[in-house]
Amino acid sequence: MIDSTGIKVEGEGEWNARKHGGAKRRVWRKVHLGIDEQTLEIRAVEVTSSDVGDAPMLPELLAQIAADQDIASVTADGAYDTRKCHDAIADRGAAAIIPPRKNAKPWKTVTAGAVARDEALRASKYLGRALWRRWSGYHRRSRDETKMHCVKLLGQRLMARDFDRQVAEFQVRVAVLNGFTALGIPVTEAAG
Repeated sequence: MIDSTGIKVEGEGEWNARKHGGAKRRVWRKVHLGIDEQTLEIRAVEVTSSDVGDAPMLPELLAQIAADQDIASVTADGAYDTRKCHDAIADRGAAAIIPPRKNAKPWKTVTAGAVARDEALRASKYLGRALWRRWSGYHRRSRDETKMHCVKLLGQRLMARDFDRQVAEFQVRVAVLNGFTALGIPVTEAAG
């Protein structure tokens, strides 16, 4: 599952404004996460400035997962309904569970990603968007939103002022959250 969220930064501008007075500007970073649906572990993370879109980061998130590890499906919201995203997902041999945009038209190019996207477009038009979401398993994306909420429970802002340190601070949060997740997953064994 892939998603992104914004996180506030106690950056240079706000620190200077608080110390010396003056106009306060809002600074925030965009956090892009790739989450394993089975284990709920955060497997890929990218921290960017707020002006970077969601879709350009998907290939980089997929690249963080070792090539020898299979990816069954990639679930993301409609912001990832682009050619590059669908092609990157198809290159990894995964199924894309991305709702086509409301005004989507079939793509003319014939790549594996385009063919899969056009099939999803036909299915969503035939079934209707609500039924397509249930049929495709898109509703499982709510687990991704829950994990984003958990990320923000560890803190609504980054305290480091330097971008590289902000990235390191967030990676520490991810490591802590993955540790908590591993401790909280029950191990079920059949008895008898």
